[in-house]
Amino acid sequence: MRRLLVEEPVTRAGPLARWTALFSLVVSGIAIMLVRDPRTEAGPALATLAAGLCVALVAVALAAYAFVRVWREGARGLGAAIAGLVLAMLVLAYPAYAALRGFRLPALTDVTTDIDNPPAFSRSRAAFAARNGGYPPDPGPQAREKQRAAYPQIAPLTLDIGADEAFELARKAAVNRKWQIVEAIRPGGRVGNGRIEAVSRSLILNLPDDVTIRVRPRADGARIDVRSASRLGTRDLGVNADRIRAYLDEVANLALAVK
Repeated sequence: MRRLLVEEPVTRAGPLARWTALFSLVVSGIAIMLVRDPRTEAGPALATLAAGLCVALVAVALAAYAFVRVWREGARGLGAAIAGLVLAMLVLAYPAYAALRGFRLPALTDVTTDIDNPPAFSRSRAAFAARNGGYPPDPGPQAREKQRAAYPQIAPLTLDIGADEAFELARKAAVNRKWQIVEAIRPGGRVGNGRIEAVSRSLILNLPDDVTIRVRPRADGARIDVRSASRLGTRDLGVNADRIRAYLDEVANLALAVK
């Protein structure tokens, strides 16, 4: 009597999820390298990165389908599905965190410590060259009111030191943050205010954002205002507010160190 061999079902979705996730990891890695290269156009490079993230989502869907087959039919391929899911989550983890955090915040791309009289960006030739010929537009009173509601803690920094000393601390803090300083005009002259124009780049994608700092002399010291504006997108995902907070904390720590 011959023994009948029963073949165990095998789901192809598991290995396919693994290879799809591996492909998304490679595409996203190449896209990040392209985005970080200043010589590369940001638009196509970001589109490539978005494609890599979409492929990762496909890998998650394939892994989920494989899990269903394994659960219902006892099919083989669980290990490959888990590997695909893990690789896809590595690709999607930070974008998902940034999106969940950012979409709870208002659609802002320009944040300042002085809502009523925000520091103006420089219109000098050097500043325009650093911004690739662009000029951050004023977001308008409605957007400023959204900022007031979302970031009530974003406020000027007042120091009980002279304007020249405050300017030096503001410049040093920008250097410590590894910003590209485009202009640095000391307090004095007709206007009396000091100004620092800079470009800040994001840590992962190296995308440029524009920052201007105003140092205003006061009778009892100096006041520092900051304005940070994104160049790309319709939402900054909270980046500009985080940048201003970190910068002013840096200045405050430097001021405490010199006392």
